[in-house]
Amino acid sequence: MKIAATIIASAAIAGIAGASAQAQETTFDNQDAAANAVENLEEQIREDRDRDLDRFGNSGRRLGSYGSLSARATATSNDGDDESDLGVGLRFGNYDGVNGFDVTLSYNYGKSDGEVTQNNLLGGLDYRRDLNANLFAFGKLDVASDRLADEDGDYELDTFLGTGIGYRIFNDAERQWSVQAGPGYRVAKVVGGEDVREVAASVSSNYFQSLNDFSYLTNDTDVISSETGTLVNNELALSVSMTQSLALRTSLTTQFNDATDADFGDARNTLGASVVYNFR
Repeated sequence: MKIAATIIASAAIAGIAGASAQAQETTFDNQDAAANAVENLEEQIREDRDRDLDRFGNSGRRLGSYGSLSARATATSNDGDDESDLGVGLRFGNYDGVNGFDVTLSYNYGKSDGEVTQNNLLGGLDYRRDLNANLFAFGKLDVASDRLADEDGDYELDTFLGTGIGYRIFNDAERQWSVQAGPGYRVAKVVGGEDVREVAASVSSNYFQSLNDFSYLTNDTDVISSETGTLVNNELALSVSMTQSLALRTSLTTQFNDATDADFGDARNTLGASVVYNFR
């Protein structure tokens, strides 16, 4: 069984967040460079830690709504060359004690000397309903649209709609392990090729292990399967909270796509490390 390379929304949302945190340029290139670098690092660490705490189902979620809206726009003119970029990101979610949902949207638009250089929209919708203490149902929709796709094989539109059941194998203060799986359907529009309309499936695993009062280990695995291709994403991370002020995190992210990788030896591996100290 092959796996569909459709779930790219979350990675693109993270890219938007990183782009929105770029340092402001000044007359003196290094002015405030240290402060801007620290702010960027702290924001990335907060995002990493937030992701670790978002476990499958609604376990551990607070009642009520949350949300954020971010935007970034730049315009540059230099020696007759004009460039402009716009990025918008939206996150919104709610949990009423039984039902929970999360929405993420990302839009990028850019022009250079009057020519559009990027115009893409990414979105995701996740819904979960608790059936009992360990069992939950879920539904998910992921959409990726690239208005500038023009090479054969590129995807102008790629969507995945899935549903299924999840189960919390372990669910206590020391260890949490949840798995979810179910059928889905994929619709994609391919440049120079036939449109894709096929049955697909998603399988995911989320593991959390507390090592002591100050550190924990997480491993997240996501797989989408269909006739078209294979995408596997795995992130292993160790987070250490020395105090309320000091946090450290090391992660290894592995991405495999059988459309470009002959075997798992060709998978893309990214090692990340971060540290921040907040003075109170």
